[in-house]
Amino acid sequence: MSQKAAKLDNDLYEAELTRLQAELVEMQEWVKATGARVVVLFEGRDAAGKGGAIKRITEYLNPRLAEVVALPTPTERQKTQWYFQRFVEHLPAAGEIKLFDRSWYNRAGVERVMGYCTPEEYQRFLRQVPVFERMLVDDGIMLLKYWFSVSDKEQEKRFKSRMTDPMRRWKLSPTDLESLTRWEDYSRAKDDMFIHTDIEPMRWHVVEAEDKKKARINMITHLLESVPYTHVDRPVIEFPKRPKGTGYRRTDQRLMSRVPDYAAALNHAEVPPKYHDPEDNGLDDNGSDDSPEAEASP
Repeated sequence: MSQKAAKLDNDLYEAELTRLQAELVEMQEWVKATGARVVVLFEGRDAAGKGGAIKRITEYLNPRLAEVVALPTPTERQKTQWYFQRFVEHLPAAGEIKLFDRSWYNRAGVERVMGYCTPEEYQRFLRQVPVFERMLVDDGIMLLKYWFSVSDKEQEKRFKSRMTDPMRRWKLSPTDLESLTRWEDYSRAKDDMFIHTDIEPMRWHVVEAEDKKKARINMITHLLESVPYTHVDRPVIEFPKRPKGTGYRRTDQRLMSRVPDYAAALNHAEVPPKYHDPEDNGLDDNGSDDSPEAEASP
C-alpha cells in the first residue's frame, strides 16, 4: 500500500503560484505580440478542480485576450448543426488564448454515459475529432488538452462539502450526483476516449488532482513549458503632465444618487471570518487531514 503523499505547504504554494502567474502574464504578452493562437482544454471528473485551475490562470490576464469558454447546453437549433460548429466560433483569433472549461469532449463523456447522444453520433465523433483537431494544429493553433484525474473517494468528499457550502452549492447538479453511481461507466468512457484521441501531436496531459494546489502548480508549469514564449519588451510609457486647469468645477454632489458608505459602519466584531475553501484545505469534518490516496484514479 502506497504512502499518502504530503500536502503542499500553503506558503510555498502561494509563493510559487504568484511566480507562475507572473510568467503567465509574460506568456500573454508574447501571444499578443506574435499573433499566436492558443487553445487549452480542461476535462476530467466533476469536482476534479478544473475551474479552480482556470481561475488561477486567468486571475491577472487580460480578459480581452484570455477568455474562458464554458458553453451551456446546446439549443434545439444547435443540436441540428454539425457537432463541432458551436465550438468553432469560439476559437481564437491572432493574439488570443481560449480556455475551454469542458469542450467538444462532452460527447465522449457525459453525453455518452448519460445517453444524451446516440451510438451513431458517438461513433461519428470519435472518427471526426482527430481530423478536427489536426485541422486546428495544421492551421497553426497551439492545442493543449488536460485531463484532471481524481479518485472516487476524493470526488465524493468534495461533493459532500459542496452540499453544505453555500459558496459552492451552485456547482452541484443532478447529473453531477448521478456520476457517483456511474463511476465505472465514466472510467470506461474516458479510456475509450483516450484510445481514439490521445495521439501525436494532440496528446492528453493527465493532471493528478487529489491535491488541488499541487494540481494547479503542476498544470500551470506544464502549460508554460509547452508554449514557446519569450520575453517581450514593452514600450516605455511616459506619464503625461496634467494640463493647467481651465476653471472646471465638479457637479454639486447633492444632485447625485450616491452609494451609501456601508464600509464606514464596519467593525471587527461583526465581520465574519474569512472564507476558506474546504476542498483546498483537504480537511474532513473534524478539521484533520484526511486526503485519500489516489486509488482507482482514472
